[in-house]
Amino acid sequence: MLALRLHPDRQLRLHDEPTPEPSSGEVLIRVTAVGLCGSDRHWLVDGGIGDAVIESPLILGHEFAGTVESGSLRGRRVAIDPAVSCDTCEPCRTSAPNLCLNIRFAGHGRTDGALRDELAWPEPNLFPLPDDVSDEEGAIVEPLAVAIHGMDLGDVERGATAAVIGCGPIGLLTVALCRLAGAAEVIATDPQRHRLDAAAALGAGRTIQATGSAEDGAAVLSSTRGRGVDVVFEASGEAAAVDCAIVAARPGGRVVLLGIPPDDRTTFAASVARRKGLTLFLSRRSTRDSFARAVALAAAHAIDLGSLVTLRVPLADGVAAFDSLVRRDGIKAIVMPGGRS
Repeated sequence: MLALRLHPDRQLRLHDEPTPEPSSGEVLIRVTAVGLCGSDRHWLVDGGIGDAVIESPLILGHEFAGTVESGSLRGRRVAIDPAVSCDTCEPCRTSAPNLCLNIRFAGHGRTDGALRDELAWPEPNLFPLPDDVSDEEGAIVEPLAVAIHGMDLGDVERGATAAVIGCGPIGLLTVALCRLAGAAEVIATDPQRHRLDAAAALGAGRTIQATGSAEDGAAVLSSTRGRGVDVVFEASGEAAAVDCAIVAARPGGRVVLLGIPPDDRTTFAASVARRKGLTLFLSRRSTRDSFARAVALAAAHAIDLGSLVTLRVPLADGVAAFDSLVRRDGIKAIVMPGGRS
């Protein structure tokens, strides 16, 4: 079995490894598509994410689809929830498994992810895909679930105004979800023109090319004639984007922080946020419910998930996909294990 591991020296290397043996409650999955995520970029560029640092060679990849090779779903194509909660801690018992104190997450810490030909994973985390949803779209179900969870926190009402600061895949999916929720206007900002074009295609009525300066928030605010935006989703993690979100929100508005900062710190002008009486939400991953809803949206083709895919490579060329991820010259890079491309 071929596997791509990130080593503590931040180098990606291919390995020939044994096929994993499923433990109790697990099934064997042949991986067919893996999407690369901004958090994978953090592991490669920063040597970790948040307070987790790479200590031993790690297989990244948590956005993935595959075909089940054992168990009751054998032969079914599935999207896979990468988060395995303990079901016993207080957050799990109070319907917040995404906040599990003992969570295992594919491609994080000491838990290997999906950038390999096969893996063993708990059967309850598998969500069957209809035949007309591609493997690539199945891999995008996970970031869609993350965006759905963020939308739940933001609670965009029909007729509201919304802004998305940062148009990577999760930001773009949030743009599409805002439109589906009935937002009257969706404003999108990003430094890169090709991502703003994608945002417009997914429903952003106004796009603003970000400069990374304090003027970005003022530009969004000006586009609302000074009123501000009802709900702002910050989806980049950069300090300038958080400042932009705070400035862009209307008094009494909501700001949802989806992005992960590279230095594990989030700062903003407290005086501005306080004067506006803003409500800030920090979003963590997704829930089982949001994952199921993401599968349903994929099955209904409510969002053109395939339009996000800008690069496809076989696992043997996975380093090239990471190079594109680091450069941010596309939107979604998909790695296809098993010799597929």
